[in-house]
Amino acid sequence: MRLNNKTAIITGGAQGFGAGIVDKFLAEGARVLVADINGDMAETKAAEHKNAVPSTVDVADAASVQAMINTAVTTWGHIDIIVNNAGVTHLPAPMETVTEADFDRVFAVNCKSIYLIAQSLVPHMKSRNTGAILNVSSTAGLSPRPNLNWYNASKGWVNTATKAMAVELAPHGIRVNAINPVAGETPLLASFMGEDTPEIRAKFLSSIPLGRFSQPEDMGNAAAFLCSDEASMITGTLMEVDGGRCI
Repeated sequence: MRLNNKTAIITGGAQGFGAGIVDKFLAEGARVLVADINGDMAETKAAEHKNAVPSTVDVADAASVQAMINTAVTTWGHIDIIVNNAGVTHLPAPMETVTEADFDRVFAVNCKSIYLIAQSLVPHMKSRNTGAILNVSSTAGLSPRPNLNWYNASKGWVNTATKAMAVELAPHGIRVNAINPVAGETPLLASFMGEDTPEIRAKFLSSIPLGRFSQPEDMGNAAAFLCSDEASMITGTLMEVDGGRCI
């Protein structure tokens, strides 16, 4: 029960990696706000657990983010942990052919959301002189794949933002880390690959030394550690949960 009595918001928590993090946090004793743009899925996921509360949120919209923070504070009185997990990608394509709309969407969800959540939540954490922020990045920000250029760049932004946030917030008792998963068995997998075929899966897997995709449980285990008091001396780290892809 390493997260016993901790309160946590997990964005994109209704499915994929986010759902794995939700399950692990609840198993470790946390109270969790399952925040997702799909409100019905958030309600379904939260209904699986007695200590979970659903919240519909557009993480790229300031008013929606503030409403999410308000819900958590009203429910629990304080927020210990935020996991910035919500993310999107564009389909694989040569960089110059990706539409401006797709570019804007990727940076709004993957990057602007972290800024907006920091605006709303950091003052609360500073007032308590404690807190843990976990950004879900990607190996794409460390070892880019061709034809995912602007997604790669957005995750590079997340990596740098994580370290910058960690340095600035450390004097306030707030730790900031990131996990960098490789492609996983989530709804985004087909988008990363362009299409889901045995041949393309084999090509992706050939770049992962441990020979398998990331699973939601892998993310949950890593996130629970980094957000727990066991990691109280760890901040600004980019943890590669990638089966060795970045070696």
